[in-house]
Amino acid sequence: MASPLTAQIVFHIGPVPITEPVVVTWGLMLVLGVGGWLATRALSFRPSTRQAVVELIVGAIEDQIEATMRAAPAPYVPMIGTLFLFILAANWSSLVPGVEPPTAHIETDAALGLIVFVSILYFGIRGRGLGGYLKTFAEPSFIMIPLNIVETFTRTFSLIVRLFGNVMSGVFVVGIVLSLAGLLVPIPLMALDLLTGTVQAYIFTVLAMVFIGSALGEGRHESEGKIT
Repeated sequence: MASPLTAQIVFHIGPVPITEPVVVTWGLMLVLGVGGWLATRALSFRPSTRQAVVELIVGAIEDQIEATMRAAPAPYVPMIGTLFLFILAANWSSLVPGVEPPTAHIETDAALGLIVFVSILYFGIRGRGLGGYLKTFAEPSFIMIPLNIVETFTRTFSLIVRLFGNVMSGVFVVGIVLSLAGLLVPIPLMALDLLTGTVQAYIFTVLAMVFIGSALGEGRHESEGKIT
């Protein structure tokens, strides 16, 4: 099995190498995009089974945002929902023969962590204003400014390492058992890998909500009327 710190180059676009995790990520984006369009193109007041499933998923995401962030969920559903569904699909892509989940590679997880980091800044500034958000680094005392700045980066780094470590280890375990025991024996491990992938997507998303909610702080109620 190839190292998770390296990725196989599939083709080049000019001088830019396109690696396997990038190709799989593009494929997941296409599937999720087309799937989302098909699922929402014919909404009605009398929902079909398909629409009921979509509404159930959206409702569950909204409930989780409201419970975790204590804020009106509408401004955050697109980002949080997309983040969860992509990570879930990426983790589950390991079920496709010959496909290695992009979240088993550090560059994909770093990109997801960067999205969360930028979201924290964006929602924090939108909710509190630039000055109000910068003041949070001096809480509860100005002495804490260096530590609060470092924490902003370290908690994002912890998100990256947690997701990378858990997904990558699952891929390695299933791959090793498959190579030693044949095709049928690793099936229970693959089921466990599905569960682990779901849990890791949930944990990553919930922690993102916690960090964004922390950035909003007391300004979250004001942001509900500002962010559309």
